Amino acid sequence: MAETGATSDLSPVGAVGLTPMQRLRNILGGSAGNFVEWFDWFAYVSFAIYFSSAIFPDDDQTTRLLKTYLPFALGFVARPLGAYLMGVYADKAGRKAALTLSVSLMCAGSLMIALIPTGGQIGLLAPVLLTIARIAQGLSVGGEYGASATYVSEMSSRKHRGFWSGFLYVTLIAGQLAAVLLLVILQQLLTEAQLQAWGWRIPFVIGAMFAVVVFWIRMRMHETPAFATAGEHESRGKSMMLFTHYPRETAMIFVLTAGGGAAFYFFTTYMKDFLVNSAAGPGGDGFGKEAAALITTALLVCFMAMQPLVGWLSDQVGRRLILIASFGLGALMTYPISMAIMAATTASQAFLLCLPPLVALTGYTAISAIIKAELFPAHLRASGVAVPYALAQALFGGNVGTTALSLKKAGHEPVMFWIIAGLLAAGLVVAVLMRDTRRHSLILED
Repeated sequence: MAETGATSDLSPVGAVGLTPMQRLRNILGGSAGNFVEWFDWFAYVSFAIYFSSAIFPDDDQTTRLLKTYLPFALGFVARPLGAYLMGVYADKAGRKAALTLSVSLMCAGSLMIALIPTGGQIGLLAPVLLTIARIAQGLSVGGEYGASATYVSEMSSRKHRGFWSGFLYVTLIAGQLAAVLLLVILQQLLTEAQLQAWGWRIPFVIGAMFAVVVFWIRMRMHETPAFATAGEHESRGKSMMLFTHYPRETAMIFVLTAGGGAAFYFFTTYMKDFLVNSAAGPGGDGFGKEAAALITTALLVCFMAMQPLVGWLSDQVGRRLILIASFGLGALMTYPISMAIMAATTASQAFLLCLPPLVALTGYTAISAIIKAELFPAHLRASGVAVPYALAQALFGGNVGTTALSLKKAGHEPVMFWIIAGLLAAGLVVAVLMRDTRRHSLILED
């Protein structure tokens, strides 16, 4: 039988003992773990402007931020290794086992950051420990995405996979939003001196506590039917087959992730620092830290709300059309809108300028998980989703902050806008050339 997803003689989920409510709980459980992973991941960036002075006390603000973003980038470098190891583990031992392991590793990394002494106390050892913790978190996040995207895709029914795929970025953005909201709350409760002295440790303690809760939830989840029906396939978990048997699919995921990932990190994660460090602001010297946090919080709420809607739309019109619109509009608007944001003087201007690129980007983020999972058979699916995704994020997404700050320091900041636009244009080419995975899915189970 051809692996098109059009027909299948495999039993539905109900045949392996799962009720519709159990399926729903499993989907939500797999997505909820994503929240914790990304809360911990984005807490680093949200509070970097405060703890950078604790780790690097002797530098100016731009230099401190640049040095703080280097461990962040190294965390991305660790993601391909985590994707490979956890992808192989998910394809061999099961999606549930990999999801449980990834959240445990994130808990350990968060606790380590929370307990790191300052640079004034232990000198160069502080950034070394920070880097080790970020590498641990990078291994975790690298494995989390492939396992959770595969789990949710395999647990969802064929007619609603796009809709449920959107919830992965809902939880991802919710984690980022929770980190930013916590920043806003702590800014109201603590002075800037208190935040720089010890308040920045609070989110990492909270993140570790969240991870314990999710570990318990994931221990109670069911394994997916697709993994069960894959059985003891002789090629299960052999990641090198991605490059020998599925090079086209692997390359497509890499290019789509490079463009979508870089744009995502620029317009969400880096945007708070961009508003503080590069935008005009009310006085011509940037927005205040609190104002930038409030602007990005409002943007994230809107961005999060759009995900399931666009995912549902892909179930109706197909994934390919949504991707073409997303990458095409994103490539066209990135440079002019970024230049306009630099000239923004009010919060409302900044918000309205930042929103259109996020609307366009939703066409990628809402269906990112499902288009990748639908390209691979079950015995290689977790690795196929995770490895090219993590490689692209390590090379492009993780370097957005360091590249943007380096170009700013060199006096060539607008070059970054062209880089993002170029990566999105490359993604557009792939979207135009690829088949619609909704009609040619290799997820055979319904």
